[in-house]
Amino acid sequence: MIRQADELMEASEPDQALALYSQTVDVPDKDVAAAGMFGVGNALYRLDREGEALDAWQRVTAMGETPATYRAWRQVAAARVRAKDLPGALDAYRQCERRAPASDKVLIASRLGWLSKETGNTRAAGRYFARSRGDALPSFMTYLIIGATVVTSLIAMQGGTVLPGQYNPGGPLELQLELNKYLVASGEIYRLLSVVLVHDPNDIFHLLFNMYALWFAGQLAEKMYGARLLLFFYVLTGIAASLASYVFGDSGASVGASGAIFGLFGIVLVATRYHHAILDSQSRSIASQIGFLIVLNLVLGFSGVFGNVDNFAHVGGLLAGVWLALAMPPGRVPTLASLWQTPGGATRPRLEQLGLPILGVAALVAVMVAGYFVGTSRWQADPLYRYYTSQVPPAVELAVAPPSGPVVFWPPGA
Repeated sequence: MIRQADELMEASEPDQALALYSQTVDVPDKDVAAAGMFGVGNALYRLDREGEALDAWQRVTAMGETPATYRAWRQVAAARVRAKDLPGALDAYRQCERRAPASDKVLIASRLGWLSKETGNTRAAGRYFARSRGDALPSFMTYLIIGATVVTSLIAMQGGTVLPGQYNPGGPLELQLELNKYLVASGEIYRLLSVVLVHDPNDIFHLLFNMYALWFAGQLAEKMYGARLLLFFYVLTGIAASLASYVFGDSGASVGASGAIFGLFGIVLVATRYHHAILDSQSRSIASQIGFLIVLNLVLGFSGVFGNVDNFAHVGGLLAGVWLALAMPPGRVPTLASLWQTPGGATRPRLEQLGLPILGVAALVAVMVAGYFVGTSRWQADPLYRYYTSQVPPAVELAVAPPSGPVVFWPPGA
């Protein structure tokens, strides 16, 4: 009956819908009764009986927690705003804030900010407006990733043996974490991600520049998506970047977080230019430079100005980030689309909200898995593969080094 009444409401027949809703308000099931009473309030409002509608919505809020409680509080808040009862509206929106799903928290914070300002509480208004922009959420995940990367990179740089030409391949930890394609093909899949934790032991500026770029893009992505999604994006785009290098790159070992950072660049670019995330002036100023930084770094990378740059990892991470952001609009800040949602309207079912993101992530993972098998087939067919995976003693390994190519040392990098 409630579904039929909902359809009548959509067909602009509130009087007939009211009759159906009214027959459900006394059923023993509290959730059903609350849904029916919520519908009664909506139908009465459409019939211009706002006082009775407000009473119906308030009855829903008094029935205890049900799936209709949050929506009823939103309708109560909106009704009190229309009646110019701003203190009452403020109280109702505080009730909404406690129950709001993640997708609505920004909108509720914005309305609390406006009501606080109108009632003269400028300090509270500032807090709510900051929360609606995401400013109140510290970028702790960005700093955590930076801290873990700096510590691991500095430790990994120690203990290496300087080779002729003053080249330092790094210590044992560096060799254990770097992206060595032959060893990935032999089963050390963890290197696809661990590579983001180590950097060039001969160039401390490699680490410093990457950490500055991570701070630059990470805090914006975290502000728009939250800490957990930032970590998820960083891990997934980092692996995607490594797989791009694994499939298309040369045999040289790679180090650095730049592939994952390019992924964050892609996420910020799409979130601000495609989804039109609404940010504070400082964040907008930072975000406006992302496109230029992407183009500049790609041009410098492919031009060879910086020497040995893993351009395939950069492009792979960037494309993965763009794809993820297209499938997943920001949920921690308002967007142009969210501002056009119907005030007080019902939120979409959670499964519907998650459908596109789940499909987008699944498609990316499928491409990544296919890339892994393609790359593994490539490197296992390479003549040097057996030298990296053989367990023969070092003296024998040096003796059978390919005469036409570079000497292969055992263990790799020694």
